[in-house]
Amino acid sequence: MKMKLVCLLQKKKPKSQDPSLWLLKPLMRDGLLEKRSSGLLQLWKKKRCVLTEDGLRLHNCKGGAGGAGGAGGGDTPCAAWSSGAKELRFERMATVDCVEYKRGLVYFTVVMATGKEIDFRCPQDGTAWNAEIALALVRYKNLQAVQTGRNRHLSSAHLGSTGEDVEL
Repeated sequence: MKMKLVCLLQKKKPKSQDPSLWLLKPLMRDGLLEKRSSGLLQLWKKKRCVLTEDGLRLHNCKGGAGGAGGAGGGDTPCAAWSSGAKELRFERMATVDCVEYKRGLVYFTVVMATGKEIDFRCPQDGTAWNAEIALALVRYKNLQAVQTGRNRHLSSAHLGSTGEDVEL
């Protein structure tokens, strides 16, 4: 049921993959975060967040949007979810930064490869979202590095000897 819900909420297809592959990725976490809007007032807006091994998807929350007042951020559902989703893929993410703890909330920033910073907050209790996003990002980057190393090794093997077996 959860995978079907994710499919219905998708706004756009992943650019580098078949869209059905996104649904096959195991969900690492699914719940609520608050994201600071980039507008003039920079209000905190509740987002339903789905963390997978490829990135983070942010869905708008209708009917229960917590403005600057409510901290929310728990795993309780909103009245309704919008059909649009913003995708923050790990391949375009640089780091998770600026962790600060205030009044029972964890404030953190996701920094994209372009330098764009996206601010989030969540309750301090339990496993914080920032830690799970950071660990998933490190896992993704490590996997990419291993695959790059394997590709280099395979391409050098196809080109012939690397000189290691030559006697001096």
